Amino acid sequence: MADNTFWIAALTGGTAVLASWVTSRGNTRAARIQADAATATQRLERLHEARRTAYLDLIHCGQRMADLYWKASEAHRLSDPENRSAALKDSRDRIRDTYGDLRKAVRVIELEGPDEAAAAAYAVKQATTGPYQALNSMLNGSTGAEDLFDSCYAPYWAALTRFIDAAKSALRET
Repeated sequence: MADNTFWIAALTGGTAVLASWVTSRGNTRAARIQADAATATQRLERLHEARRTAYLDLIHCGQRMADLYWKASEAHRLSDPENRSAALKDSRDRIRDTYGDLRKAVRVIELEGPDEAAAAAYAVKQATTGPYQALNSMLNGSTGAEDLFDSCYAPYWAALTRFIDAAKSALRET
């Protein structure tokens, strides 16, 4: 009987050690899976927040640019030539400064992605060329420059609207 007790105790002990080892491996694997999932979630949250911030920066710059376009259009309607010229030069300088911020925001979006949002951001940047050239033409006294300037507003606004739609889609996907 002593022999059986020893073997039963050894078998019970071995089973306990084996069960403990299996449980430990399972817990380790579950912890690794949980840590990987948490890391992936945090990465997605950081990406989402980085994109959101970049998109908001471009929208802010884009709105400032649109406001400056309106002010330049109003400045051209001033009756006094000296005041008109000074106001248009001030508008041009402010537009140029805002363009620098807009260009930086576009570059960040090109980095953060996705490609659809980056392409839409680039289109906003490209849509600023026409109004700036038309503004310079107004300053040079070119005939029809004010009409050209005013006609550039709608394409610019459409590009900014397309970017906002692309940004919304990109944020929904992350």
